[in-house]
Amino acid sequence: MFSTKISLHNSHVWIRRACIYVRSMSNSAEPTAKRSAIMKIGTHNGKFHCDEVLACYMLRQLPEYRDAEIVRSRDQAVLDECNIVVDVGGVFDPDAHRYDHHQKSFSHSMNSLNTAHPWVTKLSSAGLVYYHFGNRVLSQILGMPEDHPSLPALFRKVYENFMEEVDACDNGINDRDGIPRYHITTTIGSRVAHLNPDWNDPNPDETECFFKAYSMVGAEFADRVKYFHSKWLPARDIVMEAVNTRHEVHESGEILKLSRFCPWKSHLYEIEEELSLTPNIKFALYADPRGQWRIQAVSVHASSFENRMPIKAEWAALRDDELSRVSGIPGCVFVHANLFIGGNATYDGVLEMAVQSLAASQ
Repeated sequence: MFSTKISLHNSHVWIRRACIYVRSMSNSAEPTAKRSAIMKIGTHNGKFHCDEVLACYMLRQLPEYRDAEIVRSRDQAVLDECNIVVDVGGVFDPDAHRYDHHQKSFSHSMNSLNTAHPWVTKLSSAGLVYYHFGNRVLSQILGMPEDHPSLPALFRKVYENFMEEVDACDNGINDRDGIPRYHITTTIGSRVAHLNPDWNDPNPDETECFFKAYSMVGAEFADRVKYFHSKWLPARDIVMEAVNTRHEVHESGEILKLSRFCPWKSHLYEIEEELSLTPNIKFALYADPRGQWRIQAVSVHASSFENRMPIKAEWAALRDDELSRVSGIPGCVFVHANLFIGGNATYDGVLEMAVQSLAASQ
């Protein structure tokens, strides 16, 4: 078969009609028998998308695929020689390591594969790889054991805040109904699309473009995983501690005291659902950077402006001495006109604001 070998960023690339092989130069001088043992990840050639680029990146984080070739082809005989195939081939068979989602018979979501997962978005090849290997991928990126107790929460967070978007976009699922008011063109999927060879490039280098996308997607995925581990997860621990000690704050269990300020809202909704918390939390108390204390009403859900319970209505838009006089609570600083947030100079003061607000709404 006709073949051409070119050099690309310390790699040897063989182009054979409808397929592209990429092999590390470190393996190029090895005996033929040893080369045959090199793992191969198969995906399609031609225009690439975020899902198979990300699927390849995730697989190469695993020890068994770390040095694998990425074989880009639609030739079934070539794909049959691969150890694992993503986004091409028309087969979903985890036992055979075939992870395509384009066949008419495919309709799987995370929920259909495991009812413990709530997500019903149809999976792309990236979602399939994440479902089957995601826990191991996260453990490799973060350098933590696969049975680490934090991994299930991280798995969920990464799917909801990175992977599901990739799945939905690849399957043509809009995030809302109706005609959008404007176009969003800077998503990770859009940026991958822009890295494909230009339609009018007389000498396109498809392989080089693919690996530019691979590097970009991989770096962004790893960065997001590390962010959730180092920034998001510690905040969850603070909120969980506050939930567990809420009855020490007030007998109702409806007032939360954070040991320090952190992004708390999304964690609270998740923890309440996980623990089937009843009654739910109405107010969160925390110190601001100046050492004063805040009371914040908990909204009905994450994207709602409606609160489960407002701060006491008589205090709306009052400040300082006037607020202290009307409330009978020393040290008051303010209450917002919409009754969702207020402040006091001391913890005891802000706690009393929460207690009075509870009483006023009952």
